Amino acid sequence: SSAAWTSNIALSSLAELGLPGRGCCLVLGFMYKEKYRRMTEGQASSFTQQPQDQVVIAGQPVTLLCAIPEYNGIVLWIKDGLALGVGRDLSSYPRYLVVGDHLSGEHHLKILRADLQDDAVYECQAIQAAIRSRPARLTVLVPPDDPVIMGGPIISLRAGDPLNLTCHADNAKPAASIIWMRRGEVINGATYSKTLLRDGKRESIMSTLFIAPSDIENGESIICRATNKAIPSGKETSVTIDIQHPPLVNLSVEPQPVLEDNTVKFHCSAKANPAVTQYRWAKKGQVIKEASGDFYETIVDHTFFFEPVSCEVTNALGSTNISRTVDVYFGPRMATEPQSLLVDLGSDAVFNCAWTGNPSLTIVWMKRGSGVVLSNENKLTLKSVRQEDAGKYVCRAVVPRVGAGEREVTLTVNGPPIISSTQTQHALHGQKGQIKCFIRSTPPPDRIAWSWKENVLESGTSGRYTVETVSTDEGVISTLTISNIVRADFQTIYNCTAWNSFGSDTEIIRLKEQGTEMKSGAGIQAESVPMAVIIGVAVGAGVAFLVLMATIVAFCCARSQRNTGKLKEGWWLHEKASNQEGEELDCLEHLRPPGRRGASRRCSLLGRHMGWMLGYQALCVCARKPGCFSFHFSPS
Repeated sequence: SSAAWTSNIALSSLAELGLPGRGCCLVLGFMYKEKYRRMTEGQASSFTQQPQDQVVIAGQPVTLLCAIPEYNGIVLWIKDGLALGVGRDLSSYPRYLVVGDHLSGEHHLKILRADLQDDAVYECQAIQAAIRSRPARLTVLVPPDDPVIMGGPIISLRAGDPLNLTCHADNAKPAASIIWMRRGEVINGATYSKTLLRDGKRESIMSTLFIAPSDIENGESIICRATNKAIPSGKETSVTIDIQHPPLVNLSVEPQPVLEDNTVKFHCSAKANPAVTQYRWAKKGQVIKEASGDFYETIVDHTFFFEPVSCEVTNALGSTNISRTVDVYFGPRMATEPQSLLVDLGSDAVFNCAWTGNPSLTIVWMKRGSGVVLSNENKLTLKSVRQEDAGKYVCRAVVPRVGAGEREVTLTVNGPPIISSTQTQHALHGQKGQIKCFIRSTPPPDRIAWSWKENVLESGTSGRYTVETVSTDEGVISTLTISNIVRADFQTIYNCTAWNSFGSDTEIIRLKEQGTEMKSGAGIQAESVPMAVIIGVAVGAGVAFLVLMATIVAFCCARSQRNTGKLKEGWWLHEKASNQEGEELDCLEHLRPPGRRGASRRCSLLGRHMGWMLGYQALCVCARKPGCFSFHFSPS
C-alpha cells in the first residue's frame, strides 16, 4: 500500500508537471530502485524541518522551511494540492525560489514578495521517500487602500446645515477599522458597513459620521484613519470644513454727529464665504450710481437724518442689505404747515404746526405783537374765541446752537362788525371836512349807514354830504365828506353803524373845529376870573337840557307803550312797523349806553337810564327790516 500511495503521488505530481509518459516511467523506476536500496540498507528518510503556519504582510518576503537530510531524491512543493514544480526548478513562479543546501537536504520555499495569491496551504513532499510534510497555512495580510473621504479634501456646506461625512477604506485583508478624529480626539457616533469582495478574501469598509451645525467650526480639519493587522499604525486622510454663508455686513458712518452740509464717509465691511462679488449703494431705495466699492463719501443734508443709506453686499450664496441714517444736526424744517383759520365767535380754534430738527427742538406759539407764550406743543388750542383773539399767530421752532424758524398764520373770527375810529375828528370851518369810520368785520359788513340829526345816508350824495366806502386788507373804511362846513356841523353828533349776519356795531363821532382847543386854552389863561361864571352857565344849561331830555323820553316811552310791546329783559325793544307795501314787520333792537358795544345788537337806541342821554344822539335802524322806522335824538 505504501508503494501504491507513493506511486499515485508521484504519477499525479509528474502528470501535473506535464512530464512525458516515458519520462514518468524512468522516474518511477528510479524511485522504486532508490526506495528498495534504502530499505535494504535500513536508512529511512524523515523531515528535520517542516513548514509552519505563517502570517505575512503583502509585499514582504516569507520562507517556508523543508529539510530532509540524507535524501537526494526529488522534492516537490505543493500549493493548495497543486505542485509548483520539480525539484528546485520553479521557473513558472518568478517570485518563488527553493533555497538551502541541497546536499544537506534543505529544500526551503522562499516567496520574495508575498501576494494575496500566495495565501494558501503548502506541503513539502519527498517523492522517492514517499513522505510529505504537515500542511502549513500561509496567511497574507493586505493593508487597506488609502482611505477616502467623499467630497474631500474640502467639504463646503452652508452655515446652519449639519455635516455628513463618509469615509471608505477598500481592499483590505482583514477588513480595516475606521476611526474619526478631530483636534486629536476620537469622534464617536459613526456608523459602519462592510462588503466582501469577489475574491472572498478582501473586504471594504464604509463609515458615516454626522455632526450637528452647532458643533462645526469653519476651517477645522477632520481625520479618517483606517487600520488593520497589515498596518497597525493605520492610514489616514483628512478634510477641511468650509462653512459658506451670505455676506455678514457692518455699515459704519464717520464722523457722527455732523452738521448739515459737511462730508461723511460710509464704510461697508463684509465677511463672506465665498468671496464678495458686488457692492450696491442706495438712499431711500434709489441706487447711488457713483458708489460701487466698499465705501461711499458724500456731503449730507437734513434728508440723511430721515432717509437711510443702504449697502447691499452679494456673493454666490445671496445678498445682505444693511442701512443706516446719519446723525445730522440741522435747523428747524417744517413738517406740517399750519393753516390759517376762519371760525365763528365762541367756537374753538385749533392750529397744528409740526417741525423737525436735530438735536431736539423747542416750539413756541405766540400772538404777533405779544410776548406771551401760548403753547410749547405742536398744537395751539384757543377756547371759545372772541373777536379780539383774531390776528396773526406765530409758530416758532428753535434748535439750540443750530438755527430757528417760524411760520405765521391768521385767525379770523366771524362775528359782529367792530368799529374802531377816533371819536373826535377835526375839520376847518368853511372847508371840506371828512369823518372816517374804520370797520373790521368778518364776514364783511352787509350795510354801513351814517346818521346825524334826521339824516341817514348809506352811500352816494345828499346835499352837502357824501358817503364813500373803500375796502382794504385790514377792513372797510367808510368816509362821510361834508362840503363847506358850517358852525352847526361842529355841534352835530355823527353815528356810524355797520351790520353783518352776526350783528352790528355803532360808533359816535364828533366833529371839532380844527384849532379851537388852542384858542380855548389861550382864552382861559387871559381871562381866568370869569371862568366860574362860564362853568355855572354850563351847569345850568346842562340841567335844563337834562330836564328837556327827560320830558322827551317820557313822551317817547308813552308813545312806544302805545305802539309797541313792553321792554323785554335783556334790554331789547320790540316794535311794530310796516313797510311800503303795508306789511307788518318786527323790529328788535338792543339798547346800550353810549360807547358800549354788544355782540348781537342790530341798532342803537337811547338807553333806559336818563343818565345815558346827556349829550347823546341815537339812531335806530332795523337791520334787514326794510321800512322799519327810526328814532333820532340830538341835543338842541
